[in-house]
Amino acid sequence: MSDEKKNVMKEIKVDKMVLNCCVGESGDRLTRAARVLEQLTGQQPVYSKARYTLRSFGIRRNEKIAVHVTVRGEKAMEILERGLKVKEYELLQQNFSDTGNFGFGINEHIDLGIKYDPTTGIYGMDFFVCLTRAGAVLPDRRKVRRGRIGSPHKITKEDAIKWFQDRFEGVVLAKAV
Repeated sequence: MSDEKKNVMKEIKVDKMVLNCCVGESGDRLTRAARVLEQLTGQQPVYSKARYTLRSFGIRRNEKIAVHVTVRGEKAMEILERGLKVKEYELLQQNFSDTGNFGFGINEHIDLGIKYDPTTGIYGMDFFVCLTRAGAVLPDRRKVRRGRIGSPHKITKEDAIKWFQDRFEGVVLAKAV
């Protein structure tokens, strides 16, 4: 037995990963982007609507302009691995939030290993990863006297960067090169 025991409750894991593909217009391009996300994840994507009208972009309020899907578990880790491989395991410091989450974007979905289809086209997408520790869901489940997560149990920006570097042997750059 080792001298130093590891606390299982302190281990960081991926809670969920959200893939977002914003096309900026409704219609055929948006349905093709939804097909790309469904092909990548095997799940039915959800459409997002515009919050307000922007005449310069040519979008109206409540018009469907983006599509996103939430992935959890092993499938999330597998897709995250493929996405980080495209970025060559390099992220910027500003990609990490203060609450321990991080996100990045890719320009072409075909880099993820999906075969190019001329009828579909090429779409970029955003990856957003939410990290958590075991027991983080318990304060939400209680009916009476809802609890809060204590500060030692919360994930900080430094914790997320360290997890990324240990797990994927990634590099975190201070500024874009």
